[in-house]
Amino acid sequence: MTGRLKAPTGRYGGKSAEERKAERRRRFLDAALQLFGDSPGYGGTTVAALSEAAGLSTRQFYEEFRALEDVLTALHLEVNAWAEEAVLAAVTGAQGLPLAERATAIFREYAANVTSDPRRIRITFVEIVGVSARLEEQRLARRARWVDLVCVEVASAVARGEAAPRDYRLAVTAFIGSVNGLLHDWSAGWVDATLDEVVDELVRILLGILQPADPRLAGR
Repeated sequence: MTGRLKAPTGRYGGKSAEERKAERRRRFLDAALQLFGDSPGYGGTTVAALSEAAGLSTRQFYEEFRALEDVLTALHLEVNAWAEEAVLAAVTGAQGLPLAERATAIFREYAANVTSDPRRIRITFVEIVGVSARLEEQRLARRARWVDLVCVEVASAVARGEAAPRDYRLAVTAFIGSVNGLLHDWSAGWVDATLDEVVDELVRILLGILQPADPRLAGR
C-alpha cells in the first residue's frame, strides 16, 4: 500500500468528514503551539510526541501533514494572520485620527496581539529561523507583507500631507526589523520597560522617519 492514508468519509457522531478533519488539524496545531512555542521547541519535538499531545495517533497525523515542518509552516502563517487581522481592525478603527494617535493605536493593537501569548513570539521570531530554505522564504515573504501593509499606511499619510513624499520602502523595512527585534527582546525579558513604553518608542521611531522635510535643512 503506497501513498498517503485516506481519511474516512461520511458523517460520524453528528460531524461530517470535513468537520472531523478540521477538528483534528486544529488539535495538531494547538499542540504544536504548545510544544514548538514552549518546551521542547520545534527541534525537540517528534511526530509521536506531537500526536500524543494532541490526543491523536501518528496515523492521523500523516492524514493531515507530511512532516513536522508542514505543521510549523501552517502555524507560522496562522500566528501572523491573527496579528494581521488585529492590525487591520485597528487601522479601520483609527481612521480620521491624527498621525501620531493613529500610529499608536495600530501598533498598540499589534503589540498586544503578538505578546498576548509568548509562544506566538517564539514561533514567529525564533523557531521559524534556520529550519529550511522553504521556511526561510516564507519568513521573508511574511515580513515583506508587513512592509507592504505599513507602506500603504505611509502612503496615506503622505496623501494627507502628514509626511514628506518620497520612497519609504527601505526605511519601513528597517523599521519592521526594529519592531520584531524590540518586541522579541521585550518578551525575553531583555528590555526593562512596559509594553506601552515599547510601543511609544516604536511610534517615535516611525514618526521620525515620516516627519515632513524641513526646507531649512535642504542641501545640508
